[in-house]
Parts: sequence; C-alpha cells; structure tokens
Amino acid sequence: MSRSKIMSEQLKTEIAHELGVYNTVKNEGGWGSVTSRDCGNMVKKAIEMANRSYQK
Repeated sequence: MSRSKIMSEQLKTEIAHELGVYNTVKNEGGWGSVTSRDCGNMVKKAIEMANRSYQK
C-alpha cells in the first residue's frame, strides 16, 4: 500500500517552528521523535490554516 504525503516537508517544518517543536525534530532523531500530542497539535494547526485559506 502506497502512502501519499498529506503535508509538505516545508509546511511541517513551518508549523513545527511555530509550535516550538522543531528543535526536537532537528536534534533528537527526526519526525519520529515528536510526541503524539505535538503531532496532534501540528495537525490541528494545519487544519486551522487550511480553513483560513479556504474562507478567503
């Protein structure tokens, strides 16, 4: 089964910086080192961003 990327690497990095978790990604082993809670917060932020751009 092929998994497509939903969020671009650039968007994930931007959101991680905004939420203060990018240092975890950079220094502690990549995206797999981000906690489930932080991943959920990143998804929530991406949805908020998509909703804002959709409403324009």
